[in-house]
Amino acid sequence: MIPFSPPRIDQKIIDEVTAVLKSGWITTGPRTKAFEKKLTEYCGSRSTLCLNSATAGLEIMLRWFGVKAGDEVIVPAYTYSATANVVIHCGAKPVFVDVGDDFNIDVAAIEKAITPRTKVVMPVDFGGFPCDYDSINALVKRDDIRKKFTTESDAQKKLSRIMVLSDAAHSLGAWYKGKRTGSLTDVSVFSFHAVKNLTTAEGGAVGLNLPAPFDNEEEYKKLCVTTLHGQNKDALAKMQKGNWRYDVVEAGYKCNMADILAAIGMVELERYDNDTLIKRQWIYNKYRNALNKFDWAIIPESGVENPKSVTSFHLFPLRIKGVNEAQRDAIIQKIFDKDVSVNVHFIPVPMMSFYKSLGYDISNYPNTYKLYSCEISLPVFYDLTEAQVDQVIQAVVESVQEVLK
Repeated sequence: MIPFSPPRIDQKIIDEVTAVLKSGWITTGPRTKAFEKKLTEYCGSRSTLCLNSATAGLEIMLRWFGVKAGDEVIVPAYTYSATANVVIHCGAKPVFVDVGDDFNIDVAAIEKAITPRTKVVMPVDFGGFPCDYDSINALVKRDDIRKKFTTESDAQKKLSRIMVLSDAAHSLGAWYKGKRTGSLTDVSVFSFHAVKNLTTAEGGAVGLNLPAPFDNEEEYKKLCVTTLHGQNKDALAKMQKGNWRYDVVEAGYKCNMADILAAIGMVELERYDNDTLIKRQWIYNKYRNALNKFDWAIIPESGVENPKSVTSFHLFPLRIKGVNEAQRDAIIQKIFDKDVSVNVHFIPVPMMSFYKSLGYDISNYPNTYKLYSCEISLPVFYDLTEAQVDQVIQAVVESVQEVLK
């Protein structure tokens, strides 16, 4: 069975994790701090905080901005539940909007959804493709939109507008108009979950790019405290001679990244551009070239031909023209029967039971449902061989033809 997205675990990663284990220092320490610095250099952000998940990063930044009950956060209906769940955790209301044909949030729909209660817009870089950040950033800075914004927390008063919090879980290494994701808006959050292009087993990172008068390094230091119980010294600092005494200055959270995870990330980042992304692009192009000849196939662009926006090749979201949800599901079953694993990204959040119970209805997001109902994500992972890619292609083609005959 060809799996969908196993992590790349080779001897180099095993050796580095072994070195961490032998060092006696496995929690947050020198490797985590080094990983943060490398990510900042790689993305071109101003500061980076590594955490135990992207979900934690999204929620921490909402709380940092003062998002609370009565507030609204605009999110795309086409995303994973984590994007909306963190809004619920803060007591605020997720305001779903539709997406465009590129799976990314519709900027015109954002504008229509803004109210005086809107505090944050959370675009999602679907499959590794950056959203239209120039348009989103320009929208929240427009005078008429700024006038709607009501400030309550200190961070809101400093920013004096809606914050753009990018859910960049899929898009590490992607480009938008010559800049990498992580440097495109106020705050960007990456995921290093096991299925992501760059994994740390579990983990995530917050890239800070806050404008003046914010000092991003100062905000990073505050967030280090917030994400470690509100403690003003981490374990590494307390290990220094005579430095055992610490204080708890706020009721913080526990979501720091451990060195054993950062060690995996350091290996992955070192070879990310010159190895990982090259292989993923090769797989992507194999799929594109093979499937482009079929009139039922709607092929995702890579962006390489149009350098305005270049994907990180995280997903290959194939769409089957003219099928309904039931037919798409039948195709998927036939592909699985041929020993190939595929997936769907995503079941839209308004279709989930919890969100339906709150009154959300997928019929209000027609383009989201249209894309979802015909989408099949094909395997893209580093160890996929050419023979396996050919097997995937054959399984997809035969399965579609069997259902549509």
